Amino acid sequence: MIINPADYKASKNLKLGELDSKPKERLTKKEAKKALAKSRRSLAEFQTKLYAHDKHAVLVCIQGMDTAGKDSLVREVFKDFNVRGVVQHSFKVPTELELSHGYLWRHYIALPSKGHFGIFNRTHYENVLVTRVHPHYLMAENLPGINSVDDVTQEFWDMRFEQINNFEKELAQNGTYIFKFFLNLSKEEQKNRLLRRLNLPEKNWKFSSSDLKERRLWDDYMNCYQEAISNTSTDHSPWYIIPADDKPMARAIVCSILLQELESQQHIVMPQLDEETYSMLDEYKKELNKD
Repeated sequence: MIINPADYKASKNLKLGELDSKPKERLTKKEAKKALAKSRRSLAEFQTKLYAHDKHAVLVCIQGMDTAGKDSLVREVFKDFNVRGVVQHSFKVPTELELSHGYLWRHYIALPSKGHFGIFNRTHYENVLVTRVHPHYLMAENLPGINSVDDVTQEFWDMRFEQINNFEKELAQNGTYIFKFFLNLSKEEQKNRLLRRLNLPEKNWKFSSSDLKERRLWDDYMNCYQEAISNTSTDHSPWYIIPADDKPMARAIVCSILLQELESQQHIVMPQLDEETYSMLDEYKKELNKD
């Protein structure tokens, strides 16, 4: 199956409710795993090249509702990477220290350095998703002019969209390739996955009563996702909407998109030895072979 990244890019007039949570073309579970294995080996080879080239970084942002498959996607897509070249961050409830800074501070300090991949599993977009569904969370940020939930207007969210766009533009201008994936899970499939957590003793630990609380706000979250994605999908920092009801296919699609888009950056190549060192290779070999 040929995966065209453009087919998954979010449009400005995005309507999440009209998008299928199942891929139009589907491989069997075995075929999808085989396709993923092939793509991720090539992606790991690109990582080595990126590391040696040392002029760019890659930031992979993954968002989705509970049970969308974020953790397992990260595990499977980046399985073949050299662990020194990739770092994952999962952003939970802000700490007291994090709240004492601007909301993007903790994301700035977690960014990948040149030559590295960084994975944000839950991302800076939590600041226009969770806080929008639960605006009272903003009170902990102690923001000027925001003394109650009534002070949080549409202009406030528009300001945050602009700030996030500027944040990502700065990263791109300084050599970071940004990929943002929304795992588009259906409400029915989420129910099935939550029931699985309840029915299988070895999965019970994953369940929290808060999962059901957030599920009741499904429509609110979808509206917030739709507006956030529509306002922040740009040429240098695109959103990709990934059908997530089929986990093996979602992983294969994400890996293929990353591989194709990154391999198109043909200027990223392995560095060449300087002329002096290159001219001495035979001498160095002789010296070593004498030992």
